[in-house]
Amino acid sequence: MQDQQPNQLNIEISEEVAEGTYANLAIITHSHAEFVFDFVNIMPGTPKSKVKARIILTPQHAKRFMKAMIDNIEKFEAIQGPIKDLDEVQIPVNFGGPTAQA
Repeated sequence: MQDQQPNQLNIEISEEVAEGTYANLAIITHSHAEFVFDFVNIMPGTPKSKVKARIILTPQHAKRFMKAMIDNIEKFEAIQGPIKDLDEVQIPVNFGGPTAQA
């Protein structure tokens, strides 16, 4: 039997989830109680796209996620060099669905 530290968390991932889902657009909305991250894969010349994944976080976890992203981007850029920003692309926000409200 494997010894575990008292605060160690054993996390498993299925093969399907481990494959990941590609997204080139994230739509972030929020209410007083949660942040909603919708990840979309938009293909050129396609008039319609679907949300591929939705992650819902508490405001506290959203802030921790933001700090973790900043830390990881800084580490990446220290090794790989600066990430170049893309020119701003105008993409319709509602994609024909309901308009998000905070």
